[in-house]
Amino acid sequence: MATMPLLLFLSVFIVLLAGYPVAFTLAGTALAFALIGTLTGTFDAAFLGAIPNRLYGIMTNETLIAVPLFVFMGVMLERSKVAEQLLDTMAMLFGPLRGGLGISVMIVGMLLAASTGIVGATVVTMGLLSLPTMMKRGYDPRIATGTICASGTLGQIIPPSIVLVLLGDVMSSAYQQAQLEMGMYSPDTVSVGDLFVGALFPGLLLVSLYILYIVGIALFRPAMVPPIPAEERAEINRKELTLRALKVLVPPLFLIVAVLGSIIGGLATPTEAASVGAMGSILLAISQRQFNRTMLQEVMCSTTQVSSMVFLILIGASVFSLVFRGFGGDEVVQEILKSLPGGIFGAVFVVMLLMFLLGFILDFIEITFVVVPIVGPILLSMGLDPVWLGVMIALNLQTSFLTPPFGFSLFYLRGVAPPEITTMHIYRGVMPFIVIQVITLSLLALWPQLATWLPKVIYG
Repeated sequence: MATMPLLLFLSVFIVLLAGYPVAFTLAGTALAFALIGTLTGTFDAAFLGAIPNRLYGIMTNETLIAVPLFVFMGVMLERSKVAEQLLDTMAMLFGPLRGGLGISVMIVGMLLAASTGIVGATVVTMGLLSLPTMMKRGYDPRIATGTICASGTLGQIIPPSIVLVLLGDVMSSAYQQAQLEMGMYSPDTVSVGDLFVGALFPGLLLVSLYILYIVGIALFRPAMVPPIPAEERAEINRKELTLRALKVLVPPLFLIVAVLGSIIGGLATPTEAASVGAMGSILLAISQRQFNRTMLQEVMCSTTQVSSMVFLILIGASVFSLVFRGFGGDEVVQEILKSLPGGIFGAVFVVMLLMFLLGFILDFIEITFVVVPIVGPILLSMGLDPVWLGVMIALNLQTSFLTPPFGFSLFYLRGVAPPEITTMHIYRGVMPFIVIQVITLSLLALWPQLATWLPKVIYG
């Protein structure tokens, strides 16, 4: 019995590495093992009777409605040329400094993360717009590619983030399950809004460390990040540039404040705030004179494709978790984690290390829907703060977009990079940023207040 859940887990990874679709791999492998278990008497087929209830729960989950709305908001902003205008303006503001273009890319990436939350669109957009400019200015290819990939992944940790929406829903169920197992029949709840607020400081800390790294390169290796030539700087009118910066920055900042402010202030749920953001992105596209019927159709098609992928994976993961629990997999994992040396610290360290390694081969959605429901209740039953654990997992999952060889940001940038940019340039460029993410994760582990202080102040 103890080997069946481990074999199920291993089989899923083998089938995934063979190139089969994630959702069908999760559900198909689980059902195949359920059939084997039923025939051998090691699995109770009654567990499969819960599948319709699981699917109905997904269909009626109001929190998950935020996913297509945030996706719509992100795709609409990406198509409305907001990123292009932001990047041009920031480049003129910071370009005279050594490393200024890199800092501009990071700031624009942060703003796009706070207004879109879609990693693929951000990396591709930044790659098309900023990579040719950085290479023309004489930037080292490693610094240029690493900066673009890292800035594009900020949408994972800076709210409103799709991964925080999905993780918030999973963590909420895990927290309630953990409390019920501890005999607490009036359980507290943790919401997506809690994770949004909790992720603010760690996200800003990560951006600050990224920028410090670029500043350090500018100080110690200035030839790698040259400034804009003096003759071009002389053509810049500072007064006009300031007015242009205000004109470009105010609309997206207003949209960010409207979405996050309504959530933090308790005026709206994340789903309601997502609808405000979706409507705001349409108005922003109209103000930029980019909105038309063809654009709206393209945005809606992209939104449908991304949302369908997310929900199909969620359905497959639900079937997988049912079969995994039917084989007693949660009890096996619980015994393994509780028998580790170091107690709670040892258990958290092993889980974080496992998620980091899984990020080399799996997407954040698979890890969120497959791994977190298994280990979440166990870790939370040990007394961990759910907001801190959720932000730790979100920050860890962010590395899945950067870690070679299968980091999605690396593939996105490779697809739009010019021929002179090699894959090794990209791999070597992201390594320092992966180290910075590990440092940020360690700081959050040492000082949980980075994630827990602000939610306690706002929500008590």
